[in-house]
Amino acid sequence: MQITLVKYVAADFDYFKRLVSDLETMRYITGIEWEEIEARLQFDAMLEINAVEESLGFFKVVNQKNEFIGNCSLECYKYDAAILEIGYVLKREFWRMGYGSAILQRLVHKANNSFPGMDVIAIIDPENQASRKLLEKNGFVCYFKGVEDSKFAEKFILKNFHTY
Repeated sequence: MQITLVKYVAADFDYFKRLVSDLETMRYITGIEWEEIEARLQFDAMLEINAVEESLGFFKVVNQKNEFIGNCSLECYKYDAAILEIGYVLKREFWRMGYGSAILQRLVHKANNSFPGMDVIAIIDPENQASRKLLEKNGFVCYFKGVEDSKFAEKFILKNFHTY
């Protein structure tokens, strides 16, 4: 499945806003859809990170038809800079089409090329069965179930994935 990850630029705000303003899409991310002000604040913070980080950042995901299909990220885990955290979210109309696997594999490949030997984690809502299956299918194992940042979360890790 052909996808392209492109770092967000200022002109991409409308793509991001439409994605995060959909309640069903955001159900397992924040539990609520974002208003424009919240979307703008997050987007501006993402652009700041993109400007200073060469290999890390926030990416729009486009498919082979050059359609915007979602969002993903590769960043240092906020509680341990020696660990990379990946994240992904797809527009609803692209769910269950294999794009999640393609994004995850691309992020792992990107992490491996830029930061060989570093552990990679993903944090999901415990009710998000699709993400759990996707992560497990791609070699991630659950190592934490509990509360983080005042939300229930499950953390998955792909240890020493340089052999992935």
